[in-house]
Amino acid sequence: MATATGLESLVDQIISVITNDGRNIVGVLKGFDQATNIILDESHERVFSTKEGVQQVVLGLYIIRGDNIGVIGELDEELDASLDLSKLRAQPLKPVVH
Repeated sequence: MATATGLESLVDQIISVITNDGRNIVGVLKGFDQATNIILDESHERVFSTKEGVQQVVLGLYIIRGDNIGVIGELDEELDASLDLSKLRAQPLKPVVH
């Protein structure tokens, strides 16, 4: 029986999470619970800038509360590996306003 979150197919895969405060965190989904709290391993935050390339801040094992998650998406590892993040420029994401 599938849960409402539909995350079971993403366990042990690399995912990208956009939080309500505008952060982009990438890591391996290790687990989740009924409140959609998630555990990421080998995670890092991607910090976007219009002046510099994307900075990656290593976080390691990381827990994100379900009420702070805006979007969870599967990451195409091959496409992601082909990107030169040092040359990518983008506006930082703004927080979600409720």
